[in-house]
Amino acid sequence: MKEIKVFAPATVANVVCGFDVLGFAVNEPGDEVVMRLVDKPGVRLLKIIGDEGRLPLDSARNTVSASVQHYLKHLNREDVGVEIELHKKMPIGSGLGSSSASTVAGLYAINQLMGNLLSAKELVPFAMKGEELACGYGHADNVAPALMGGFVLVRSYDPLDLIALPTPSNLFAAIVYPEVEVPTKDARQMIRAKVLLKDAVTQWGNVAGLVSGLFLNDIDLVGRSMKDVLIEPVRSILIPGFEALRALAMENGAVGFGISGSGPSVFALVKDEATARKITDAQQKHLANLNINSNAYVSSVNAEGPRVI
Repeated sequence: MKEIKVFAPATVANVVCGFDVLGFAVNEPGDEVVMRLVDKPGVRLLKIIGDEGRLPLDSARNTVSASVQHYLKHLNREDVGVEIELHKKMPIGSGLGSSSASTVAGLYAINQLMGNLLSAKELVPFAMKGEELACGYGHADNVAPALMGGFVLVRSYDPLDLIALPTPSNLFAAIVYPEVEVPTKDARQMIRAKVLLKDAVTQWGNVAGLVSGLFLNDIDLVGRSMKDVLIEPVRSILIPGFEALRALAMENGAVGFGISGSGPSVFALVKDEATARKITDAQQKHLANLNINSNAYVSSVNAEGPRVI
């Protein structure tokens, strides 16, 4: 096989209380990569479609090509020639793991072309290099679920320890992306360096409750645990009408609501698709009244991760 086209999914990171340690993949949106092996050694990013010129074509600076370079260096195969086309199918800076989806699509593609030498979990450290390039910190709560599918817990970063979690049946995500800018680097700088012990205890209990709810197939327990006393109170001020969006979600049947990644996207977890669409419709109408354009996505949890298309 000399050429391949791969789709990789968007992700919801943090899942409210699990800052940098929890995330799950969704079926839409996502990004696509076309990759081919060529005779001339080196990794070249030929073109990017759909980014409005915002992303670098320099192979050392783009997350897709840079992570492929790390992968080939790990295999001692820097003699391999690779050409890449990136098709951005999801909004940049949405809080839905845009850079992660691109990076994961590229890594999955090169791994397939090289004979599927590494598992999805083994690809995560290379994807984290892409995240480090994108936002200054190589976190895994986007790239791990994008590669592995489903819910993933990052139990430890040093050493990296990833745990695939079960997904309750009939769980849907209602996602709304308000078209306002919240740069990831800026959102991270707002976070407090020190927290009160009582707040930390509350957060630990909620993370444990959320993980327990996933294992027990108890969506209501998942919802009760979706409370964040550390990050959300700070980041939510960057999202116009955040509390109103939360109220609309809960009034219309959500079990839990929060910020996706660093925002501005918000998400609700619900028990059926119809409720999810009712929530996104109400939230989009509210944002339109604020003269804010938005996109909505309703999806079950993506269990497969990237795929060849």
